[in-house]
Amino acid sequence: MVKMTVVFHSGYGHTHRMAQSVADGADATLVMIDAEGNVNDAGWATLQDADAIIMGSPTYMGMVSWQFKKFADATSKAWFAQAWKDKVFAGFTNSATMNGDKHSTLTYLFTLAMQHHGIWVGTGLMPSNAKAAKRNDVNYVGSWAGAMAQSPSDASPSEMLPGDLETARLFGKRVAEVTARFKA
Repeated sequence: MVKMTVVFHSGYGHTHRMAQSVADGADATLVMIDAEGNVNDAGWATLQDADAIIMGSPTYMGMVSWQFKKFADATSKAWFAQAWKDKVFAGFTNSATMNGDKHSTLTYLFTLAMQHHGIWVGTGLMPSNAKAAKRNDVNYVGSWAGAMAQSPSDASPSEMLPGDLETARLFGKRVAEVTARFKA
């Protein structure tokens, strides 16, 4: 049995809803970064015990939220001790626009994982990019590096599209499956 953890910050609830879908697919424990950018002691212990860490942040101004960045800086203690070396990592993000420079956020998450000497897992999902594709299809946003979702700025978290949430769930499932292969 692999120990999966999803660590995330959510400013308005959309990334939280996405994190829950990722966690559902991965059978993972959620660790929330609070509004001040902190993780409690139980959260740090969960991260330490995890076989895989799936990171999530909204994309604000082309990057992770400042709260996520504060958390990332605090992981320097784990980095110095090489405590997360060889863990499996993955990442996801959400923004209000279709592009929203979400790839910058995923690149940041990837770089953080590589600094911890981790193993990165992408979506493993083909994009929905044919003429017949509908906005609610799985991986409509079309990302390979990590799961992406788009939520209009005036939409509540409950209005997130089922296709984006299913993309997140399938992504979590894939990360868990890859992690199990490394643990075998």
